[in-house]
Amino acid sequence: MSLVIVTLAAVLGLAVGSFLNVVVYRVPNGLSVVAPASACPSCGHEIRARDNVPVLSWLVLRGRCRDCSAPISARYPLVEMATAALFALVAGLAAPAVDSAPTSPSTAVPFIVLIALLYFMAISIALALIDADVHRLPNAIVLPAYPVLAALLVLSSAASGDWVALGRAGIGLAALGGMYLALALVVPGGMGLGDVKLAGVLGMVLAYLGWGPLAVGAFGAFVLGGSFAIGLVLAGRARRGSGIPFGPWMLAGAWLGVFIGQPLLDGYLRIIGLA
Repeated sequence: MSLVIVTLAAVLGLAVGSFLNVVVYRVPNGLSVVAPASACPSCGHEIRARDNVPVLSWLVLRGRCRDCSAPISARYPLVEMATAALFALVAGLAAPAVDSAPTSPSTAVPFIVLIALLYFMAISIALALIDADVHRLPNAIVLPAYPVLAALLVLSSAASGDWVALGRAGIGLAALGGMYLALALVVPGGMGLGDVKLAGVLGMVLAYLGWGPLAVGAFGAFVLGGSFAIGLVLAGRARRGSGIPFGPWMLAGAWLGVFIGQPLLDGYLRIIGLA
């Protein structure tokens, strides 16, 4: 079952990655992600269905438009492959819980959590790329994440009867969102409102999974982002005060919390003698 789940997630990731390429380009420009159909930016010719197969079409066309031979950025297949790999990784994390789920209404819980994490991964990829490109975290992606993820987490708690996890999610949303809001108010220009809005989403998801994911995910962002910024300064590629998008590091820290947050916190507590 685990192999099937991981394989299906990877295939889904290829398709989602293709869509994310559209999202990353169109959303910052205020364009619809539904219409018009994708077209070559050089000649304007609508891309044929057979030329829209993730990764494979780019390879067959040798990275060029079929109609005008203009080069097609390698970023498109790279995003598709990365999304497939990350979806498979998330499915691999959730697969053991799916395999060991008892035959009862709670059997659905691991699947619901998996859906929530795959959705979270999809928006993480889109937001990280957009923030890196234009230094913005669009409301069109961040704000809908609140009701979507909240609905999935409520459904999971209803199926499992674990309302404590849902309460923890609410605390995480308020705590991490509040912390980022305080930072934005205390250090004007140091933290954008987009970061504040995203922080609430991260806090909700991480705290639902546990206090370990929340703690590691929250502080991991600052460790990763700070290390990157220091590296740029030392390399002479940035100066103190240079604007560096923080969204990608918030998301990277969050996923660090998802994957290893609880064991990392447990190990730390054992070292200091509190566990």
